[in-house]
Amino acid sequence: MVLTSEYLSLGGTDLSAYTSKAELSVEVDEKDVTTYASSGWKQVIGGLKSGGLAIEFKQDFAAAALDSILWPLFGTVVAFEVRPTSAVVGTSNPKWTGSVLVKELKPISGGVGDEATQSVSFPTSGAVTRATA
Repeated sequence: MVLTSEYLSLGGTDLSAYTSKAELSVEVDEKDVTTYASSGWKQVIGGLKSGGLAIEFKQDFAAAALDSILWPLFGTVVAFEVRPTSAVVGTSNPKWTGSVLVKELKPISGGVGDEATQSVSFPTSGAVTRATA
């Protein structure tokens, strides 16, 4: 599969038109429960789960564009949705949803002649769910 029309929504607003990369990652803490009865083998179980949403935006300062959408979200927890394509959700196009803390923004980033981009990472807050309907 080649990602050509990935869908990203933050706070209920479709930001796909400004997005050039979106990466959702989830992980679980590894807890060591090894005992002498483990016969010399380490035993682990899962602990707390966490995740993050890393996004690269193409910046836009026009009225009602990206900068004016993201700025009010700074410091708040908002809903997100990502899916491989902008097509309807289904078994071949699942969606992942949850909430993220908009903990950083980089409104101005780059050097002479660079594209105006903004790369940010937001931690998840609460459960991340996967759905196909």
